[in-house]
Amino acid sequence: MSRRKRKTRARTTKDGARDTRATEAAKKSWRRPSAIAAALGVLALVAALFWPRPDAGVRREAGLDVLLITVDTLRADALGSYGHPRGATPWMDRLAAAGVRFEGAHAHNVLTLPSHANILSGLYPQDHGVRDNAGFRFPEDVATLAVLLKEHGYRTGAFVSAFPLDSRFGLGRGFDVYDDSFVDAVPRPTFLEQERPGPATVALARQWLDAERVRPAFCWVHLYEPHFPYAPPEPFAGRFRDDPYLGDVAAADAALEPLLAPLLAAGEDGRTLVVLTSDHGEALGDHGEATHGVFAYEATLAVPFVLYQPRLLAPRVVVAPARHVDLLPTVLDALALPVPPGLRGRSLLPPAAGEDAGEAPPTYFEALSGQLNRGWAPLYGVLDGGAKAVDLPIPELYDLAADPGEAENLADSQPRRLAELRTLLADLRAGDRGAAASPEDAETRERLRSLGYLSGGGTVASSYGPEDDPKRLIALDAELQEIAGLAAAGEARSALARCRELVRRRPGMPIALLQLAHLERESGDLDAAASALREALAVNPENPAVVSQLGTTLAQTGRTEEAVAVLEPYAKRDPPDVDVLVAYGLALAKQRRTDDALAVFARARAADPTNAALLVDAGTVHLMAGDVEGARAAFASALAENPGVARAHRSLGVLAAEAGRLDEAADHWRQAVRLDPREYEKLLAMGMHFARQGRMEAARTLLDVFVDSAPPAVYGEQIKRVRELLEG
Repeated sequence: MSRRKRKTRARTTKDGARDTRATEAAKKSWRRPSAIAAALGVLALVAALFWPRPDAGVRREAGLDVLLITVDTLRADALGSYGHPRGATPWMDRLAAAGVRFEGAHAHNVLTLPSHANILSGLYPQDHGVRDNAGFRFPEDVATLAVLLKEHGYRTGAFVSAFPLDSRFGLGRGFDVYDDSFVDAVPRPTFLEQERPGPATVALARQWLDAERVRPAFCWVHLYEPHFPYAPPEPFAGRFRDDPYLGDVAAADAALEPLLAPLLAAGEDGRTLVVLTSDHGEALGDHGEATHGVFAYEATLAVPFVLYQPRLLAPRVVVAPARHVDLLPTVLDALALPVPPGLRGRSLLPPAAGEDAGEAPPTYFEALSGQLNRGWAPLYGVLDGGAKAVDLPIPELYDLAADPGEAENLADSQPRRLAELRTLLADLRAGDRGAAASPEDAETRERLRSLGYLSGGGTVASSYGPEDDPKRLIALDAELQEIAGLAAAGEARSALARCRELVRRRPGMPIALLQLAHLERESGDLDAAASALREALAVNPENPAVVSQLGTTLAQTGRTEEAVAVLEPYAKRDPPDVDVLVAYGLALAKQRRTDDALAVFARARAADPTNAALLVDAGTVHLMAGDVEGARAAFASALAENPGVARAHRSLGVLAAEAGRLDEAADHWRQAVRLDPREYEKLLAMGMHFARQGRMEAARTLLDVFVDSAPPAVYGEQIKRVRELLEG
């Protein structure tokens, strides 16, 4: 059956209706007898005949600024303009009302890094090779929108808010500024978010945009607020107490005001093309999935997609399909720039201008986290018109027009249509070599775990059966989410017991073993953590990420010779795994092999030259060897590269206190606890250490900082005891 032709339909937005009423009122005013009015009426008629309205045909304009906004984990139906009744997104809704809103927009992945790779490249994941948040890097030989616009004289800046978009993953190429400075600054506690608040990211982007107005600018702003765990700030926490996800969406919308308000106020005088979308949605329990990453139902696959540029586009709602891969060619087309050959996407300017879009292309999608991190079957699929096929051991087929909730699987009743879509999917996947992740370093895994992305690094099987279908296994994923939630809520003992039971029931699930190892380590049982890591290594013996964790844990238990033996073969690989090098270097330092350890850290810096945390590790090696000045220089260098590295401030605070420079010590400790609340524990411990030594002046300096700044809700009892000590 050939795919039927689909034509672009449009309807007037609500704002458009108001504009019509205003126009009718204006027409009535012109009926008053006035020679001036009559003359102006003639001029208006001539203008209408010889100078068409902006919505009459496709318009392009070279040199426009471009603002790309991606809001992480934003369901399309969470916006008022896409039908949500609670009106939590006034700024995004105003943009949609004044621009072109695509109703049927879809992502191709349901994870942050691969989705943004699709957006910035105009290619499918099988083309650029990024299939998951962990274990993949965007290739250096593939052009992105930043690379292409920079070649045409644009200054380029990116301001991201979450670790999965850290520059180490390869998306920074082509950007003059790629601001991910929060990543090395504050490694958050596990199971809590590793992100930068949206208002802070927007402020940096606003500052960069205002710094120069000579050249056109391409600015990408990424917000993370709607991502799990949902923790909206006030007033949104109180307003959406019954729906914290929607509260986070509202917070993200409010954060965008400094960017969107001036553009909306400028109207046709503005020279910025705005593209607003999200990387994927959020399941919120749909089909048994708590968040996202495993399935590709519409809750996570459908995304908002808005184009705004009043000089080029009149307000319109378009039902023709839109895809992430269409974004790059659309922007280039709007700027009258050439579109590179070989892209998967097409320009959306014709349907955005109300023209016939022609035959709509199919939409490819995938969800491979289940395969890569859980050992489950991979998910591939295709959208064609209103039909959606999901290729799994238990296949799925849906008619989205009749069944938008995907409740009725038509695979058994419509085998011919399923076969047609599978053939189409095979054509889209032609040449796809599948997903084989490279292991991540330990720091990367810890940061991803803190976002809820648990990477197990499991092996990829050659075949899968119905027992491997994620539909039959999703309850295990929900249980992992519950375990993470317990740990984040401070119920570590319950989380550990639940994880031990899960591993007992499903022993070959790498992600659960890594979760167990982490919880055992957090509980203080390093031997149990090492045991869980050895089991994970048995499942995948060639995974250096598991090896780095195992080596670190062994070194922490004092078994440094065993740790070095485990780590050394992986440390010698080329290219090296950075965190294997970190674990190896620290193990060597514990053996007092200082020169060897520093040489290892030099290799790590060469592999990841912007990672200021590596300088802190090197400083620690100097300190372990008694080289205080070398340590101080390394810590200071880390702060010179990134002033927000809490560990560097803490380390310099310790050195200053030991040297009797108490004012300097207090300043560094204040910075450390401001940047990372976990430093309060170390500040208290250091102050009590000086008190036990009888060095009361140094103790008082640090303990005064603790009493003055530690949150009473967390440290109330400790603050009380410290005050008693200081008074005594």
